[in-house]
Amino acid sequence: MLSNTPLNLSELPVYQKALEIFALSQNISVYLNHDLSALKSDGSEDDNIYFSGDIVQQSVSLVPEIVNAELERYSENKHKHIASLKRLTNKLYKNSYRLEKSNSNGKDFLPILRHELKKFKKLQRTWMLTL
Repeated sequence: MLSNTPLNLSELPVYQKALEIFALSQNISVYLNHDLSALKSDGSEDDNIYFSGDIVQQSVSLVPEIVNAELERYSENKHKHIASLKRLTNKLYKNSYRLEKSNSNGKDFLPILRHELKKFKKLQRTWMLTL
């Protein structure tokens, strides 16, 4: 992902924060999966395990949306990527709250993720003004 992006994109604070969020959500998901993968006493699985995969899936999509918005020539298309980025950020936020209700010790890390998402939203607002 880093090898095919121009150097100036990788220096953007919003880009760097998106990478941090991806790494953090991936680590949280791995930690949660260990606790949530065990079957319940009735043989069913914990529904929250899917939300842990969702935070990884959504966070991995942040960087490509930033890159696409930066490289897009037409403002209408830039705005589509920005809107997608906002939706992904909001979904990440909602899924972190859903995961916090899970029966896992890893849920203690979710407020850290939300704190980083708040920082990301601030960076996102500033970055959008430069497009």
